Amino acid sequence: MSGAEIGLAVSVFLACAVEAVEALTIVLAVGTTRSWSSALWGVGAAAVALAAIVLALGPALTSLPIDALRVLVGGVLLIFGLQWLRKAILRAAGVKASHDELQTYAEEAEAARAAGGLQQGFDGYSFTISFKGVLLEGLEVAFIVLTFGANQHKVGLAAAAAGVAITLVVLGGVAAKAPLARVPENAMKFAVGVMLTSFGTFWGTEGAGASWPGGDAALLVIIPSLLVCSLAMARWLGRNGGARPQAGVVVGDST
Repeated sequence: MSGAEIGLAVSVFLACAVEAVEALTIVLAVGTTRSWSSALWGVGAAAVALAAIVLALGPALTSLPIDALRVLVGGVLLIFGLQWLRKAILRAAGVKASHDELQTYAEEAEAARAAGGLQQGFDGYSFTISFKGVLLEGLEVAFIVLTFGANQHKVGLAAAAAGVAITLVVLGGVAAKAPLARVPENAMKFAVGVMLTSFGTFWGTEGAGASWPGGDAALLVIIPSLLVCSLAMARWLGRNGGARPQAGVVVGDST
C-alpha cells in the first residue's frame, strides 16, 4: 500500500469515527429515553438514503477528467478541512470549549423527554431525530469517502476504512451502553482537519496544472508542516486569544 493510500485510509477512518460517535450519541439519547425500535428505524432509513446518494454520485465523480476531478475534490476537502481545523485550533487554544459527548447526550435526552406524546408502537420523534442525526453526520462521511476514493480511484478502500470506523464505534457504543465520552474526539478532529486540508491543497494544486516536487512524497512535508503551523497558532491564541468559554459550555455547532 502506497503512502497516499495509507493517508487516504487513515483520514477517512478518523473522519468517519468522529461523525459516527456524534451520530451514536443522538441515537442513544432518543433510544434510551423514548423508543429504541423507532430510533433504529430512523437509522435504517438514513442508511438507505445515504447509500442512494453514494450510488448516484460515485459514478458521476469517477467519470470526470482527472484534472477537473482533482480541482473539485481539492475544493471540497478544503471546505471541510478548514472548517474542522479552525474549530480544532480554537478548542486547542481554549477559546472554544471542547466538544462534550456526555453534555450532548444529556441535552438530546432532555429534549426527547420534553417532546412528550410518547405512545406504544411507532414514535415519530425518535424516528425523525435519529434519521436527521445519522443523515447529517453521514452526508459528511459520504462526501469524504467519495472525494478521497474517486480522486485516487480507490472508492473501495475509502469505503472499507469508513466501514471499519463505523463498526468499531457502534460496537463500542453497544458494549458501553453509553456515549463514547472517553474517545479523544477533539484530538481526532484536529488530526482530521490537518489531513483534509493537506490533501485538499495537494490535489487542488495538481488539478490546477501545477506539480509538487517528489509527487506524492510532498504530502510527507505538507502534512507535518501544516500540523506544526496549526499547533503554533493554537499556542499563540491560547496566550493572546479572546475570553475563555465558561466551563461545561460547548460553543458553536456539533463539529
